[in-house]
Amino acid sequence: MILETKNLTKRFGSMYALQHIDFSLEKGEIHGLVGENGAGKSTLIKIITGVYHPSEGEIIFDGRKVEITRPSEGRKLGINVIHQDRNLVPSFNGIENIFLGLPSEKKHFCTVDFKAMRERVAAVMAEYEIDVPLDKMASELTPPQKTLLEIVRSMMTECKLLILDEPTASLTDKESEVLFKIIRKVNAKGTAILYISHRLDEIFALTDRITVFKNGELVETVRTKEINQDGLVGLMTDNWVSEQKETIATAFSEIAYSVEHVSTTDLVVKDATFSVRKGEILGIFGLGGSGRTELLEALYGYKSIKEGIVRLNGKQLGTMTPAFSIKQGIVLINEDRRGCSLVESRSVKDNIVLSTIASYSKKGKFDSKSEKQDARDKIAELKIKTTGINQPVWELSGGNQQKVVFAKALMSHPQVFLCDEPTQAVDIKTRFEIHELLRQRAREGSSVVYVTSDLKEMLMVADTIIIMANGRTWEQIPNISVSSEQILTYCYQQR
Repeated sequence: MILETKNLTKRFGSMYALQHIDFSLEKGEIHGLVGENGAGKSTLIKIITGVYHPSEGEIIFDGRKVEITRPSEGRKLGINVIHQDRNLVPSFNGIENIFLGLPSEKKHFCTVDFKAMRERVAAVMAEYEIDVPLDKMASELTPPQKTLLEIVRSMMTECKLLILDEPTASLTDKESEVLFKIIRKVNAKGTAILYISHRLDEIFALTDRITVFKNGELVETVRTKEINQDGLVGLMTDNWVSEQKETIATAFSEIAYSVEHVSTTDLVVKDATFSVRKGEILGIFGLGGSGRTELLEALYGYKSIKEGIVRLNGKQLGTMTPAFSIKQGIVLINEDRRGCSLVESRSVKDNIVLSTIASYSKKGKFDSKSEKQDARDKIAELKIKTTGINQPVWELSGGNQQKVVFAKALMSHPQVFLCDEPTQAVDIKTRFEIHELLRQRAREGSSVVYVTSDLKEMLMVADTIIIMANGRTWEQIPNISVSSEQILTYCYQQR
């Protein structure tokens, strides 16, 4: 065994995040770890890597008992982790990010030898057949390039265990296949892999064994070939039935939100046109680099619009800014919840009321009682697992953090939801809850614009699908008996 835990327990006050975990990972295997958000997966990773200290129990790594009190100690042992939210310095280039936490190459004992550093990185990239532009800043890299950069950093030292936490979140199927090839190559050279994902098809495609967590407890470890997806979901959930979209035509009312020939100043979006009606969920689907995210950011006001018209209920809107959008009843669920949607150091309450904080100030007095009650109401409404309104939001699981993002959005009573990868890195049950929340808002008259890299999810959620490629919108397809092959055929057409 490369890793064993015995009776591993973690408490936060009176709340158990992990209870008596006896877990093992064999040398050279790819081991899947699954469970709903809040099941304890992230807590286990943080204990193994030295971010958290266990309340009870012990860790045995490579045959000996260890105490990992900080991440640097984990790395010295040969444990590397790639988190679902990439840990790169945006203003650093590839070489600088790869050598973060590593001793720099030196010449004459004092000067940093960037040439030697580049040669060392190039050798690792060649060994694993990884291609990443090293001179670009991290902020300029695509999501798959950022992931590959972190893999290179992990392989710069002897890596006995590589932990991958939702590595394909926001990647397209084609980008994911490239990543899987590299993961298999890393594993073939002797590195054990602990693979955490809510995408069960990936778990079945990659792993040798699967461990299921539920409510902070280890339910079972099974060999992948001895269980199917229904059996795995049954271990993860309590009598929960998955969703299916009705493939019938729906009559919608008038157009609520329309976009005409919008382009952005950076020309990532060249010509986007669509309209969404009250009660409708409009999906925008495209391959990586098609401009989907940039379009939603421009419509919300994060990016500058060069040309085009945006209308809400027939009225032409002026220059878009986030503050103006919120006042108009337009909210953005950003794919980067940590970077753009949450203040992690603040409480659940502070994050929920963040965009509507001014409404609690009346005649020079702040109504903290109403603020706290509104936060409690949203926690109850969205079933957010938390110890209370004052718990720091960084302590929540990814799925519960995403529910806080939705709670904040709902506080402004939006007419239009712009959703960019709203279910990435959340469990199957939370995904269903988010889908149902948006459907309910649509039934109440809101309009939803929905972007996802998961084509199966798109076909499950959207009423109408717009194809986007090369920064332009193309075909508009009613989602009635549409297949994934049809959608991809449109995406790959020569334009």
